[in-house]
Parts: sequence; structure tokens; C-alpha cells
Amino acid sequence: MRLDHLTVRTDDLEATKDFFVDVLGLAVGERPAFRFPGYWLYNRERPIVHLVPAGPAQRSYVPGRRDGAGLDQGTGAVDHVAFFGDDHDGLIARLKRRKLEFTERTQVGTGTRQVFVAGPHSLVVEIDFAPKA
Repeated sequence: MRLDHLTVRTDDLEATKDFFVDVLGLAVGERPAFRFPGYWLYNRERPIVHLVPAGPAQRSYVPGRRDGAGLDQGTGAVDHVAFFGDDHDGLIARLKRRKLEFTERTQVGTGTRQVFVAGPHSLVVEIDFAPKA
């Protein structure tokens, strides 16, 4: 498993993008056609920082929380942290064994399989896997 990306929630997408681009040298790159605005910022060939608007509307993937209630509390600007895994079935088995609620999705445009689970302190953890063959 490897660290994949960090997603930051912001009240000012443009200023936050400009900071990461101008100060850290990341580059705006391709992003799937999500139904909400944002940016994927790349370090060479990998998007390592994702930017999304602040507010609950974009967080429907949070396990057990479809209404967005209370989602502006907890982790502040850090929306979620993502890893790229290599054992989807093993992860699902571990989550079920621990009786943890999780959400599964397939990313639009890429086919990447995603699993979202709430960890300690309300931090959402995303684990991505290659598309099914």
C-alpha cells in the first residue's frame, strides 16, 4: 500500500490552487468529470493534492452520512487521506470483521475502485484499487 493523495476542503479554490502551484510547484492536471468543482494538482505524473469546495455537499461518500449533517466539524481543511492498495478483497474482509461501515464506489472515467471508511477522529480514509480486469 502507498500514500496516494490528500484532499483539502477550501473556501477559496483559486487562492488555494495558486498557493500549491506557485509556492510548492505543483501543476494543475486532468481530473475526472465530477459533478462539483475542484482541482487535481500533480507532482510530475501523479495527482497528489485534490482540492474541493468546503461544505457538506461533496461528502456524500462518508459512510453512513448521506445528508451531510455535521460534516463541517472534525478534521477541518483535511477532507480525507487516500492510499492505493493491492488487496481489495482482503480489505473488505477486514472491514467486515471489525464491523466498520464503509462505502464503495467506482470513479467516473478511470474505473478506479474506491473504498471509504471513517477512521478515528472522523478522518475519512479512502483506499483505491486498480479497475477490475
